Parts: sequence; structure tokens; C-alpha cells
Amino acid sequence: MNWLEENNALKKTFTFKNFSEAFAFMTRVALIAEKMDHHPYWVNVWNKVEITLNTHSAGNIVTGKDRKLAAEIDKLV
Repeated sequence: MNWLEENNALKKTFTFKNFSEAFAFMTRVALIAEKMDHHPYWVNVWNKVEITLNTHSAGNIVTGKDRKLAAEIDKLV
């Protein structure tokens, strides 16, 4: 599934086998986001992780930073 661009944000839901896999994925994303100094809004419920990306400093719109982070996240799965 590709990232959906709506309401000035990129959005994607990732589904895993269980909570541990979802949490491990979030940990890997956190390390990348911290290096990029670009942090996602996300929600985790059991085996699902919903990620929303936009750039707050640019007025809450999608920028190249969001697209780059989305591409790096996709490499993890």
C-alpha cells in the first residue's frame, strides 16, 4: 500500500503479526526520525501502526522532509 496524501499529510497504516513486531517497527522508525530531526504523529493499537507525516515548521503541509521519511520508513518493511 502506498502513502495516501490527504488533508496536507501523508498517511499509511502498517499491520504486523503482533504487538511486539509493531513496537519493534516503531523503534526502528524512531531512530530514523531522530536522525532526520523529523518526527511522525503515530497511533499504535496492538498490531497496527498508523503514521501521519507533515512538516509543522512549514505550516503543516507535506514537504520533501515528509517524502524522504516516508521512503525510509518503507524500507523497514
